[in-house]
Amino acid sequence: MPAPQSRSWQPKQLDAGCFQPEISSFRLYLAAEGKAARTVRTYTEAVQWFAAAHLRRVVGRTGWEEVRRQDVQEWIVWLLERYSAAYASNQFRALQQFFKWLAAEDEIPDPMAGLKPPGVPDKPVPVFAAGDLPRLERACAGRSFQQRRDAAVIAVFRTTGMHLSELAGIRYDPDDPRRSDIDLWHREITVHGKGRKTRTVKIGHDAARSLDRYLRVRARHAQAYRPQLWLGINNRGPMTGSGIYQVIARRGRQCGIDVYPHRFRHLQPHLARPGRG
Repeated sequence: MPAPQSRSWQPKQLDAGCFQPEISSFRLYLAAEGKAARTVRTYTEAVQWFAAAHLRRVVGRTGWEEVRRQDVQEWIVWLLERYSAAYASNQFRALQQFFKWLAAEDEIPDPMAGLKPPGVPDKPVPVFAAGDLPRLERACAGRSFQQRRDAAVIAVFRTTGMHLSELAGIRYDPDDPRRSDIDLWHREITVHGKGRKTRTVKIGHDAARSLDRYLRVRARHAQAYRPQLWLGINNRGPMTGSGIYQVIARRGRQCGIDVYPHRFRHLQPHLARPGRG
């Protein structure tokens, strides 16, 4: 299968041309199903990329009814030669959802029927050593806005193991409990997950104390009126998931620990301190 020789990063080709009308309809379908905006974008870009870079450029197809099983297999092989198996698997599943939808909508045979996604080898997530978390907490010690915010972020990650997107989506309104996801008295946080699903998670006393300290300094922030819980330093606006990720990574570098949000989901029980969550 023809492919660029260089493995350096290149922007994706997303000009789907004659394939775009169905992709736009697929985007509308996903949005109507209540899929998260990020999911909608990921799925539609995967289909656009396949159409633009392979169907149009390599095999010269001119309509979805011409797509063959081999076209998909060649594309996945091309991805596996350049990206991780996990990434190729995600692209496969996005295409799979598209062709299932297209087959149901337009009665076009599904070229992916019976195909299996590429295998993804297990990659164990390294757990924290016994002294890592105390060092990470000490790196955030202090009374400044940034120190208390970062301490609260780490405390919530540690006690709940929630997803980065869930933590970034926490809302706070001190005047209206219906618009706030935090209940410090009962030590609970309402989490908004994928597919607009919500659940309530309990936090430990240490996490509640860290959040309380952060909320006190947050009240003096120029953008404290914002509904998002996590605000940027120097009176900047709400933090994105990417910004929170960078905070975690930076604090880890301060104390020589490789830290990223997903590691908190694999905390071993013996590292938890009794009564502190």
